[in-house]
Amino acid sequence: MEISSKGNFFKVLDMDETTADAAEKGLGNRKKESFALDVLTLAGGTTFAQILMILSAPVLTRLYGPDDFGIWALYISITSIISVIACMRYEYSIMLPESDEEAVNLLVLSFLAVLFISGLTFLAIWYLKEPIVNVLNFQQIGDYLWFVPPFIFVNGLFLALNNWNSRTKLFKRLSLSKVFSSVSSTTTQVGLGLIEKIGAGGLITGSVVGQSIATFVLGGQIWRDDKKLIVKSLNWKKVYEGFKKYRKFSLLDSWAALMNSVSWQLPAFLLAAFFTPAVVGFYSLGFRLLQLPMSFIGSSISQVFFQRASRALSEGTLPSLVENVFRMLVIIGMFPILILTIVGSDVFTVIFGKAWAEAGVYTQILSLWAFIWFISSPLTTIYVVVEKHHFGFHYNFFNLITRLLSLTIGGLLGNARLALTLFSISGVLVYGYLCLKMMSYSGVKISRALKILFSNFTLFIPAGATLIALKIVEINQILLVIISAATIGIYYLYILKTDAQIKKIVREFRM
Repeated sequence: MEISSKGNFFKVLDMDETTADAAEKGLGNRKKESFALDVLTLAGGTTFAQILMILSAPVLTRLYGPDDFGIWALYISITSIISVIACMRYEYSIMLPESDEEAVNLLVLSFLAVLFISGLTFLAIWYLKEPIVNVLNFQQIGDYLWFVPPFIFVNGLFLALNNWNSRTKLFKRLSLSKVFSSVSSTTTQVGLGLIEKIGAGGLITGSVVGQSIATFVLGGQIWRDDKKLIVKSLNWKKVYEGFKKYRKFSLLDSWAALMNSVSWQLPAFLLAAFFTPAVVGFYSLGFRLLQLPMSFIGSSISQVFFQRASRALSEGTLPSLVENVFRMLVIIGMFPILILTIVGSDVFTVIFGKAWAEAGVYTQILSLWAFIWFISSPLTTIYVVVEKHHFGFHYNFFNLITRLLSLTIGGLLGNARLALTLFSISGVLVYGYLCLKMMSYSGVKISRALKILFSNFTLFIPAGATLIALKIVEINQILLVIISAATIGIYYLYILKTDAQIKKIVREFRM
């Protein structure tokens, strides 16, 4: 395993007392924590949430059918597209000012944007419900559109609070909110499924309840700790000045983010248009579980990385930060996702039953793309940090077009697997380009990134060859899944034992 030549990982990523972040001014004496410790703090709540999701998934797939998952997936797609602009992207500006007083007014500006967008969404559904259903070509979603505005409202508030929380670096608050969200969402979905067969409504209600609880918990903690600062700093003139100063987020980044969100949700929309709700359900379950690596650690890295990257740019340490974070992502994500490309259908058959085997096939098709997405997604904030807003717009437009073409071709040919295969290939190419571009913006040599990828791939080859051989001889599926899980466990134990960077993180976390 290659060790980065850029020096001590924590010397690059940590902050000392003499270089305390400006976001801490006015917020009291708070513990200076390392990048890795912040990530692990966030990942703690996410880990619990994902373990709960894994444990509940076999139960949910027996309480709700593929059609129910398909309707839920389409609902999530609609809310995801609107949610990305719920704050009109002003939530990202909260991280940028040096003074907390200015940041408070940007937080309030984000809240006002949420009120505007959620209200607009309500009016759109009130007057255009039937046309929306007809455009989606999915009549079953009509009864659930009224759940969209409340979700947009609470999710938008959460996005704004989330960025304020990142600024103050009290990541334990966010971790706690994730735990409450996961428990409330899963409990609601399972409870409604057991009490009464209400179909997709149980899954959708669980989503709204979970997000509402997360927002309430995070908002309550922030108000408790930062109430005096918020009340003292609120100035409506400053809110208006922030609206003008950071209008690029609304005018440029909103469109880029909207295109990116639409491109992410295209599979659900186009699969619903060309195929049955069951196909959408297979895709949604497969994709949901494929997101686990990203949800487990990638999103936590992304959030902490954005907070660190702005400072690293001014200090001249951005290349070292990016290279070390990239290496961490490769170490974490490559091995298990490549294993899934081999045994995906077997995993789904064993855990969820034969009725969900097709979802496992979809997961195998999408897994390589998921890995490229996993290692590039946390780094996408680099173009915001270096103020290359136009790149975000152009990249997301290209991403949207390639996905649209891929899925449409497969849909017109009447083959869902082909549609997802083309989607996966286009994703590998587009996200691969994104990753290399972010490396270039940050000053990391492409050869360094390729060397990291190759050195970690060599670790997978023996395990991959063994699993392929076992599939060829048609070993029992349950035994194959157990061997695969054990192989992943052995890999992580090996990394913990031999990799100096990982060992350093573990020691830091124990302190």
